[in-house]
Amino acid sequence: QVQLVESGGGLVQAGGSLRLSCAASGRFKTYRMGWLRQGPGKDREFVAAITWSSGNTYYGDFVKGRFTISTDNAKNTVYLQMNTLIPVDTAIYYCAANPYNTPPRADYWGQGTQVTVSS
Repeated sequence: QVQLVESGGGLVQAGGSLRLSCAASGRFKTYRMGWLRQGPGKDREFVAAITWSSGNTYYGDFVKGRFTISTDNAKNTVYLQMNTLIPVDTAIYYCAANPYNTPPRADYWGQGTQVTVSS
């Protein structure tokens, strides 16, 4: 079992930044970790993933260098630094263990954190 707790969402103006955090517990080190999102009226999207051991990262096509995923192994925490946010980034962001891109899904999910980008 894996438990994931997100934090760091909120309201930000377009062009601004946010950093999301995900505290992991349980048997999470065997999984890739990452983020998925779902905007209002939209399909779920793969955002980013990272492997604990190698630090290899993967991003959804829409990220285009604006987001960075990272880990703090000592704190068992995964971060998503989001810069140059635009209104279409408005979504609930979910921390995920073993996230997949196609179709977007995961083996474990956090409760989600709301990110709202105003124009």
